Amino acid sequence: MNLILQSRLYKAIFFTGLTLFIGIGGYMFIFNYSFVDALYMTVITITTVGFGEVHPFTVQEKIFTIGLILSSLFTFGYAVSSFSEYLISGQFFHQLKIRKVQKQIEQLNGHIIVCGFGRNGKQALKKLKTYNRQVVVVEKNKELIKKLDADRVLNVEGDATSDDVLLKAGIENAKYLITALASDADNLFVVLTASQLNKNCKIISRASKESSYKKLKFAGADNVIMPDKLGGAHMASLVVTPDVIEFVDRLTIAGDTTTNLEEIAVNDLPKEYLNKTILDLDLRRQTGCTVIGFKNSEQDYIINPEASVKLTKDCNLIVLGRPEQINKLREIF
Repeated sequence: MNLILQSRLYKAIFFTGLTLFIGIGGYMFIFNYSFVDALYMTVITITTVGFGEVHPFTVQEKIFTIGLILSSLFTFGYAVSSFSEYLISGQFFHQLKIRKVQKQIEQLNGHIIVCGFGRNGKQALKKLKTYNRQVVVVEKNKELIKKLDADRVLNVEGDATSDDVLLKAGIENAKYLITALASDADNLFVVLTASQLNKNCKIISRASKESSYKKLKFAGADNVIMPDKLGGAHMASLVVTPDVIEFVDRLTIAGDTTTNLEEIAVNDLPKEYLNKTILDLDLRRQTGCTVIGFKNSEQDYIINPEASVKLTKDCNLIVLGRPEQINKLREIF
């Protein structure tokens, strides 16, 4: 229905322009009017304003003008009808909304794209919101798009496997992409497309089958998550080490708007801390947080690192603290 309305609107614009062209061309090339006189006569004729003619008409000019008036009546009647229907259907305001959102997306840099707003996509968005990250959701379900609009979440309506849709979502400037579509085949297409459009974008994909894991990694996914496998392992761990798992859960999902873990990139720290030690950073005194993990430039993790570990480029710190301590950490660093 929307495509039909748009098609009618484009036809109305085309026929209106064609009428102007025929009118101006006719007066100029058939009756030797200047461009300004031809434009003047065409405008007052098709708008039926009724101002005076440039000079008295000949019989041929009268016949041409009558034809122009009749054709313009049908053309403008069709145009008004098409535009009114387009306006009443809500498509006009819908297109304005899309353009406004698109301008906002074009201004983003280093944002996160979430493809699919199903169960996994909703959980991903919820978590990212707690970190105040800039997120663009790609979804083709119109009802879910309405919900995203109501929640004022930037979104693009369309198929995430399409190059054009990912480009609209700002894939070229995105830092991360999470594809949580229901089909592993669709996720594979998204991974392939995203990795081609932005080679620096870190891609995280959902998978439902073991056989899809290697394919997604080969296609360019940096991480592949299997929710069913994780869920089963988590439930088994609650039997074997219940207190440990519950404690970890409280750390990572302490609440809807709070968190107990934070990651700090050494590259984002003030320059005076580069090549200094964790002890020199003095996080405990400044914020109350504790460094519990260190990831070096070779992507190796060190659990509970020594205070003498040097802060070099491309390294990350994993920090533990209460919500108020994490907030203080974010304010300082």
